[in-house]
Amino acid sequence: MKRLIALAFSAAVLTGCASSPTLYAPQTAPQAAGYSEYRLEAGRYRVTFKGNPGAPVNQVSDYALLRAAELALRDGYDWFRVADRMTQQTGSGGNSAISIGGGSGSYGRRSGVGVGLGTSFNLGPGPAVSSSMEVVFGKGQRPRDADTYDARDIVRTVGQGRAAA
Repeated sequence: MKRLIALAFSAAVLTGCASSPTLYAPQTAPQAAGYSEYRLEAGRYRVTFKGNPGAPVNQVSDYALLRAAELALRDGYDWFRVADRMTQQTGSGGNSAISIGGGSGSYGRRSGVGVGLGTSFNLGPGPAVSSSMEVVFGKGQRPRDADTYDARDIVRTVGQGRAAA
């Protein structure tokens, strides 16, 4: 019986550590994972990708770049520049605590004293990461700035990596 309880507890702990994978898809609800975009003006968008809890920061940032590249190509542009970017982490992960407690009691002529020590661990998958960037599209020869990307190259490299994941 003890083995069965230990096995059930271990399965529950491992299930608590698991997180759902972050897929490249449109965001279906405000708190859901996925991409969204907002057209600021012709040739300028704010693109956001929100990952599930535990998704790697690089994956979330790459998916935001991929969506920007797809929008640039869809609208007839060749390249895009990231004018501004922000990465946010929401939720918690990895916090732990230790607590000490004590108590005493008596019943009739008997009394007792007790001391306890407790620990807690957050077994969740970690914080959710969101990457948001403002992008400006361009046509023709791509400027050789650090934050300028060829839209076709991003779709080819990041999009290919997405298919392998």
